[in-house]
Amino acid sequence: MDAAALWERYQNWLYYHPGLGFYLDISRIRFDDEFVTKMKPKFEKAFTDMKALEAGAIANPDENRMVGHYWLRNPELAPTAEIKAEIEQTIAEIETFVSQIHAGAIHPPQADKFTDIISIGIGGSALGPQFVSVALAPDLPPMNIHFIDNTDPEGIDRTLVPLKDNLSTTLVIVISKSGGTPEPRNGMIEVKKAYEKENLDFSAHAVAITGVGSNLDKQATQEGWLARFPMSDWIGGRTSELSVVGLLPAALQGIDIREMIAGAKEMDIATRKPELATNPAALLALSWYFTGDGRGLKDMVVLPYKDSLLLFSRYLQQLVMESLGKEKDLDGNTVYQGIAVYGNKGSTDQHAYVQQLREGVANFFLTFIEVLQDRQGVSSEIDPDMTAGDYLSGFLQGTRKALYDNHRDSITVTIPVVNPKSVGALIALYERSVSFYASLINVNAYHQPGVEAGKKAATVILDLQKKVLEVLREKSEPCSLQEIADLTGSSAEVEAIYKILRHLHANERGVVLAGDLGKPDSLEISLNK
Repeated sequence: MDAAALWERYQNWLYYHPGLGFYLDISRIRFDDEFVTKMKPKFEKAFTDMKALEAGAIANPDENRMVGHYWLRNPELAPTAEIKAEIEQTIAEIETFVSQIHAGAIHPPQADKFTDIISIGIGGSALGPQFVSVALAPDLPPMNIHFIDNTDPEGIDRTLVPLKDNLSTTLVIVISKSGGTPEPRNGMIEVKKAYEKENLDFSAHAVAITGVGSNLDKQATQEGWLARFPMSDWIGGRTSELSVVGLLPAALQGIDIREMIAGAKEMDIATRKPELATNPAALLALSWYFTGDGRGLKDMVVLPYKDSLLLFSRYLQQLVMESLGKEKDLDGNTVYQGIAVYGNKGSTDQHAYVQQLREGVANFFLTFIEVLQDRQGVSSEIDPDMTAGDYLSGFLQGTRKALYDNHRDSITVTIPVVNPKSVGALIALYERSVSFYASLINVNAYHQPGVEAGKKAATVILDLQKKVLEVLREKSEPCSLQEIADLTGSSAEVEAIYKILRHLHANERGVVLAGDLGKPDSLEISLNK
């Protein structure tokens, strides 16, 4: 296609939202008019599905739950008066609590104000708040935030050790809908022990975001935690950033949460239109479908050309991959669906993997995230008539052209500036795009049986560890791996038992491994007693 034809195609497919200053360019995805016509019936169904979802249809049949993140930015859409009141009340409670924290009306026992936050969560309860913090937290926030998002002991230490002298002025937010998810539970226990070690009252520093009546809710009530905020069952982790999960940490950092909500609401209105050509989320879903032939045959590489959007691709990984990565479709057919997402930032990663993107395996499509405003204020010139921001813009445009010239397709999403309104709009755009695409490929975007399977398998391993230790405590002589497996009634799990014992031995947990460590069958195992 020559330059004139490309320019015409660009203008024909350019979407612009004046209220948000938002652009979407899908002109470098090589679909034709025939493909668009063929997809229209699928999109008619997707628009109908979306209308039912927002009206309160059971979208997660595994847990008999509605999916209501859209109601968070427009409570008037909520299917009941009770849900509407709950949304409005929660936002008001967040704002009141944050105001009292910042003013010192609520303060730690040994200081006038809280200075720091530890946010403990996993998955969407961590990825969303982390992305928003990096994107939007002011240079000098009223409170500095730190995250514990795993059950890695060394990772927990890396968060806690630098905060040791500030624990007395640190607020701890524990986020877990059920209260039983191992990672946030373990993080909470570790942090609680750190407070006790410093003779600090953990309860006077702790806030729970959890389901009403959950184990965590009961614990927070019994121990008299500082505050509790409800996490509704119709909010999934990967779509929870504009719920209390994301809004409370954001507000504590001085981020304008009302603007985030407003941006998402405005994008929701735009993506609710039942017309393919004027609906940016539908245009994204169309592009994803075309590039991967509706089967996820190409990966989604996300390159934001802005340092503050560094974590956007990581945030999208969960939103897209957990929502769309499914073995079965809604009719029970085995389909192995999904879109792999990876990326970091431009132009840094032009020096990391664009060489392969341009000349290697063409198993991807690219999404450029462009930000028009370079910085607040005027930039100085690096060269005559050139600023650092001009170079960044040039690198984006040059990479887009170089890739397209070698038959690598791309999408460009453009926002005017990184601020709460534009970030809220980006979150809403991709939430809706995932929903549309899920309808196009006939999968349920709102359940995650693969994640649950992994949790169940992990529980089996942890139960086996208890049995292994019981056997070793009862034995007076060293045992082989197979003997331990037989005594635990797990004869087929020798490899798992070996890895359990190797881990305990490496952490000086009383397990003695005598023999050649490179030949597991030679080992004689016992406990230090």
